[in-house]
Amino acid sequence: MSKTILITAFEKFGGDPINASEEIIRHLEQKQIQAYDIQTRILPCVFDKSIQALEAHIQTLKPEIVICLGQAAGRVGITPEMVAININDARIPDNEGVQAIGTPVIPNAPNAYFSRLPVRSIVQALRQANIPASLSYTAGTFVCNHIFYGLMNMVDRYQIQKAGFIHIPCLHEQVSHQAQPVSSLSLATLLDAMNVILHTTITVDQDTLGAMGSSH
Repeated sequence: MSKTILITAFEKFGGDPINASEEIIRHLEQKQIQAYDIQTRILPCVFDKSIQALEAHIQTLKPEIVICLGQAAGRVGITPEMVAININDARIPDNEGVQAIGTPVIPNAPNAYFSRLPVRSIVQALRQANIPASLSYTAGTFVCNHIFYGLMNMVDRYQIQKAGFIHIPCLHEQVSHQAQPVSSLSLATLLDAMNVILHTTITVDQDTLGAMGSSH
């Protein structure tokens, strides 16, 4: 009997005509990896509604694994996120004009949750595949962190085995017109990265303890 991996992405935001995470999951729809069916969903880039949409998908699909993707312009490579924090502090409004500042993602909930993906092993495997990657200790305070925190708050309630959030850089075509150079990767590289991420997530139950922290 097959199991389910739910992979989510965000719709376009901030006036950008493309969201790299959305482009990735369009190429993963209805695919299989090992004993898992891949289900993909696009979430609204909107505070609260994004968590509501994610929870509805989880209730329907009952996935064993959930990986949420988000775009982080300017990041050099793939960055699995280690920790989600219980705060919204938006620099810009979301797609419905809401600019949540200094509010909790979920009132009266823990200050933070750690990822339940093998994030260090994912970074290690990506590097071995010659794909730039590093471990991140901040998912920001916009809708990416918001959905990451919301997901981790649901893990025990819906008996999700592995779950977390991964930031990806922009696609080449998103930044080619910009005067200042911005880090980006090709769609082919990002799809190769997803294969590595999925394989590692499925096969690794005990994350590596390799040092990847910042010296700052």
